[in-house]
Amino acid sequence: MGISTHILDTTRGRPAKGVTVRLEQVTAGTVKELARGVTNDDGRVKPLLDVIPSEGAYRLHFEVAPYFAALGVEAFYPLVTIDFVVSARGEHYHVPLLLNPFGFSTYRGS
Repeated sequence: MGISTHILDTTRGRPAKGVTVRLEQVTAGTVKELARGVTNDDGRVKPLLDVIPSEGAYRLHFEVAPYFAALGVEAFYPLVTIDFVVSARGEHYHVPLLLNPFGFSTYRGS
């Protein structure tokens, strides 16, 4: 199982297309980029990561400033970073981002 994400722009009620997403693995103070992609029309990066290399800490970076700039919208957060822990490699980890120009939230999805 792998790691996936999607972004929903809650102000517009639509997926956020064209956002660069980076996935990193964090171990013993080092950071290793595992995957990078751009969200599609459905706000998803497919595939982000099909096989999780190990249990431990991971980080998603969402470069949202260019997305809001393209819409002509002033935004407070230029980058959203989500740190999370993989505790079982055999499970799927879906980490969605609910986004608006002045806030965001996330949760573990399915």
